[in-house]
Amino acid sequence: MRLLFVGTNRGGGGTESHFVTLALAMLAAGHEVAAVVYPDSPIHTGLSGRGVQLFHGTFRNAIDPRGIRAVLKASRDFYPDWIISNFSKEYWPLALIARSLRIKLALFKHMDFPMRPATRYFIPRLANRFIVISDFMRERFIASGIPSSHIQVLYNPLDLNYFHPDPILRHATREAWGIKEDDIVLGFIGALHRDKGIFVLADAVNQAMVSLPKLKTVWIGEGPHSAEFLAHINRSGFANRHIIHKWAADVRPNYAAMDMLAIPTTKTETFGRVSIEAQASGVPVLCSNLGGIPETLAPGVTGRLLPPGDIPAWRDAILAMAGDAQMRTRMQEQGRVWVTQQFSAPVIARQFERMLEQES
Repeated sequence: MRLLFVGTNRGGGGTESHFVTLALAMLAAGHEVAAVVYPDSPIHTGLSGRGVQLFHGTFRNAIDPRGIRAVLKASRDFYPDWIISNFSKEYWPLALIARSLRIKLALFKHMDFPMRPATRYFIPRLANRFIVISDFMRERFIASGIPSSHIQVLYNPLDLNYFHPDPILRHATREAWGIKEDDIVLGFIGALHRDKGIFVLADAVNQAMVSLPKLKTVWIGEGPHSAEFLAHINRSGFANRHIIHKWAADVRPNYAAMDMLAIPTTKTETFGRVSIEAQASGVPVLCSNLGGIPETLAPGVTGRLLPPGDIPAWRDAILAMAGDAQMRTRMQEQGRVWVTQQFSAPVIARQFERMLEQES
């Protein structure tokens, strides 16, 4: 198949990572792949020099003529069988272009943000494939009135050549951060926002630290509650055992330094990409039993599901995992195997290929 991916977002978050990983996975599976991207964006950088034919364009909004011209040019030069996009501002122009040129259209929806009534009604019907990233999200959209026949699920693909256990990186990162070899490190990666459960996790960790002198916590991120959170940590009596770093594009050193990762969110999320990245890197996970996150782990095998906001439950789970090296080792091994089976880029590429080949 000839696949034209359209993604002119300039950011570098999970949706953009999905775009790049899926495009490269489809290329590796033997399909011809082109993409319309914004110059020098993370998407552009991720695809450059990898065998994807690139066209430059931008959609500032749904009626931006620059984006429309770029997609029309790419469609006429590349002759795609499918146009594929992840970004809502591109839905309507791509729907109209695909229909006018008689090209099939696949649209991904990553976030659970409400769509305008006209968009919610027409876009899943205009697209040949309207795809969400978790069963939880599919059920939410069905409840909002979208017929089940118009919504399919495809999980986030993960590049396991990029995310993998790395003992050398582990040693270097822990040494740079002043973490001893026998310290037990719990990690958090995400926005420092109250809805992410950071205050719940901090209180649970501080209670666990009373009886675990080797326990440390690494916090990776920044956000609207950074100052309040830092003050909370400084009042805890364990400030010297909390390490806080800003988010960086390469998260592999963060995972390498960890013995376990926590996703304590108290607000519903559609998926948990950090969870599968951690498990692929050999890190067991503690996750809130909320939204699409339970779909990212095998409870009791690769990690544990916990009630959101329940400080004693999180404290006890941290104590149990930190105190059982054999359990952590077992979960580290099983996590890598499970993610390979469920989320590896070749597996998701085959599923996407079958999805596109189905009769509409």
